[in-house]
Amino acid sequence: MKPSILVTLSVSALALASCGKKDEPMVNNNAVANSAGPVTTEAPPALSAGQMFANAAAASDAFEIESSKLAATNAASAATKAFAQSMIKGHTESSAKLKKAASEATPVLTPDPTLAAAQVEALETLKGKQGAEFDAAYADAQTMAHEKTLATLRAYSTGGDVPSLKVFATAMVPIVTAHVNMAKGLKH
Repeated sequence: MKPSILVTLSVSALALASCGKKDEPMVNNNAVANSAGPVTTEAPPALSAGQMFANAAAASDAFEIESSKLAATNAASAATKAFAQSMIKGHTESSAKLKKAASEATPVLTPDPTLAAAQVEALETLKGKQGAEFDAAYADAQTMAHEKTLATLRAYSTGGDVPSLKVFATAMVPIVTAHVNMAKGLKH
């Protein structure tokens, strides 16, 4: 056989072999060889409504605790410091209740307290403030965060898909309502 016919047959065989195959993503073999784990092209599984609620509640608690810890050193007002201490206590208790409710779910859920970008930004803003300026910014941040959490709790308590989390949400509505009112009271 002549070399040009051999090349033509090889190209034809490769073309035929690829017929009917789905498009496969191109993989950089160097990236695979240098990666720490397997390379996948699949998207992570979508989170259930219950998991999303548990994550939002856990992040809310984490934000309240972390922002309130800042008040110990950055706040000027005794009222702000006292409110912050009650938020640390209240949201630590809330976190424990959330974990218990999530553990009773089927399948069991694990709340992820990773802060949202807006929560991280709010914390960074608070870290840069002292005295009366901190007090005002903290009161605003607490009011907004609690109002958002209250809306999330109300929505889940009426339309949630995990019974134990619905009970948790329902029980937390009056507590968070009180926190909203207390935070609004900090603004003079």
